[in-house]
Amino acid sequence: MRLAHLLAAMALGAATWLAQAETPEPVVSIAFVGDIMLAESVGPRIKRGHDPFAPFAHLLDAADLRVGNLECVVATRGEAVPDKPYTFRAHPRVLNLLKRHFDALSLANNHSGDYGPVAFGEMLDRLERAGMAYFGGGRDLAQAHAPLIVERKGLRIALLGYNEFFPRSFEAEVDKPGIAWSEDEQVRLDVANARSRYHADLVIPFMHWGWEHEPRASAPQRQLARLMIDVGADADVGGHPHVVQDYEEYRGKPIIYSLGNFVFDGFNNRDNNTGWLLRMELDRQGVRRWRTAVARIDRHGTPHPATEPGPAYIRR
Repeated sequence: MRLAHLLAAMALGAATWLAQAETPEPVVSIAFVGDIMLAESVGPRIKRGHDPFAPFAHLLDAADLRVGNLECVVATRGEAVPDKPYTFRAHPRVLNLLKRHFDALSLANNHSGDYGPVAFGEMLDRLERAGMAYFGGGRDLAQAHAPLIVERKGLRIALLGYNEFFPRSFEAEVDKPGIAWSEDEQVRLDVANARSRYHADLVIPFMHWGWEHEPRASAPQRQLARLMIDVGADADVGGHPHVVQDYEEYRGKPIIYSLGNFVFDGFNNRDNNTGWLLRMELDRQGVRRWRTAVARIDRHGTPHPATEPGPAYIRR
């Protein structure tokens, strides 16, 4: 009888092990794009019914999570910051398009404060009413640095947003709205909190950093990128230079320094009118693979898929 019980237990254990072995690990796909600027000549075209995201809609819709950097304030109020050469404010009508094509937007950039705290506060209100998730900015320091937690297929993904573009401006304070700045010690704390306090399985910082028009990441970018991975990030993704930059693998984790522009008018240079849509596939161990789709941006600021492939990577 004991032998029979033992054999039955062994069979049950083997069946359980086999079932677990055959259960596929959940894999989540995330699409990231760089700067989305919906003011200037892009805004009037949207008013007339144009959708600048349409050429990439099939690639965006194929991802479980779609993330972009909102490179303008969406509001009707506020005054342009004096002496700033470029200030971008988009009409709230653009929210319908953003909601259609994206699940989350980073506000951590050097244009969220272009029309001051009144416009920024209005944008936060409008995003929340539209059900549009955001990160990297908020009504105070705590909210600006809090991760956005998105759950997909049982995986909890933490998105953190930071601006690293000098001069420092429109930075959130304890009791003032603004964007998140990437102080090293604060970043360490934020990544640790994403794991311990928010129970994230995966942590991805989305950065706004680097020198404009430079195709290679700077030494400070590389130092900060590696620090974030050292303290627990699964990947680093960046933008701001208005060109794509180089990429690397550090401790088995990808760093994509700049995705370049995505929707942006006013540039005549081919490099400025080239961007990447980054598709990452992740499981609980991190990034399994990533690849890019090259975008060529026309004179109206609309991106179009290019025929040539972009960089790609598969985890060994």
